[in-house]
Amino acid sequence: MMLQQVSAPHLRAGQSTEEIMLRVLLALVPGIIAMAHFFGAGVFTNIIGACIAAVLCESLCLRLRDRPLLLYLKDYSAVVTAVLLALALPPYSPWWLITIGTVAAIALAKHVFGGLGSNPFNPAMVGYVVLLISFPVQMTQWTAPSSLAANPGVWDSVLAMIGSEAYDAVTMATPLDLLKQNDGFMVSALWQQYPQFGRFSGVGWEWINLAFLAGGVWLLQQKIFTWHAPVGMLAVLGLMSALFYDGGSSSSGGSPLFHWLSGATMLGAFFIVTDPVSGATSNLGRLIFGALVGLLVYCIRVWGSYPDAVAFAVLLMNFAAPFIDYYTQPKPYGYQARDADK
Repeated sequence: MMLQQVSAPHLRAGQSTEEIMLRVLLALVPGIIAMAHFFGAGVFTNIIGACIAAVLCESLCLRLRDRPLLLYLKDYSAVVTAVLLALALPPYSPWWLITIGTVAAIALAKHVFGGLGSNPFNPAMVGYVVLLISFPVQMTQWTAPSSLAANPGVWDSVLAMIGSEAYDAVTMATPLDLLKQNDGFMVSALWQQYPQFGRFSGVGWEWINLAFLAGGVWLLQQKIFTWHAPVGMLAVLGLMSALFYDGGSSSSGGSPLFHWLSGATMLGAFFIVTDPVSGATSNLGRLIFGALVGLLVYCIRVWGSYPDAVAFAVLLMNFAAPFIDYYTQPKPYGYQARDADK
């Protein structure tokens, strides 16, 4: 009888890629609902446009690589990438912006390196950085939260996606942008002057981050990933902001609560740095990886050129992941015993 030869590892995790991706999509639902509540239907049009572009691009890449379409499409990895990218984009983004970012994520960051499981960089973050560098104006046009201005309706979101000039909406700088560009105002005065600041960070952003936190904790309970990377990122980000928080002067970088509840912090901590492909693999490596992402996020937010630095921090640490793995992989069983026998 011929036995099938299968390369290592032979451990079966008990959850298929499809099941994991579906749970990730389910965990994103609270954050999606919170974003739609504060920023309107444009959140959904972003997601729909990105998913369509991702499926089409994934199908084309699979066809060019002579891979079976249904087998790879039904793992939902392309959809997860599309949703993560769509959530990072300003609501009511035009179709061409969404398409360029999605194609960069799927074709450039994923299939060029061999497809799912072979990509060294997080695909959604590659797509986001390509757009941020190439189209900085469009990437900073966030609409005002619903409590400060009327959200555009469903039809307006469709007009925005197709690039119609009939679309119009009130845009505001995000709290991270305002704190980054602050010149001479005490933090307390900044809070009073700009209505988009909330109790701890920004109107809407506090609830959005808490919603993504809730989804991330559920994924942690489902054992989709370990606690090491998210805790490492949030702990170091909080530590850095506490060390350099001077009580609210004009040069203040913001309090720990401000950084935890602003921008893409919780989305990055639980849905980006936990990527098992582009991150570190051992528990110690994940902790170091997450901690260094948190360090870079704070440094770039406060002293760098970009107000929200999750994407840049993650991609920089994707470069370092193999180096971290090299020094944090556990020794094989019996390794010390063999050394002792010499």
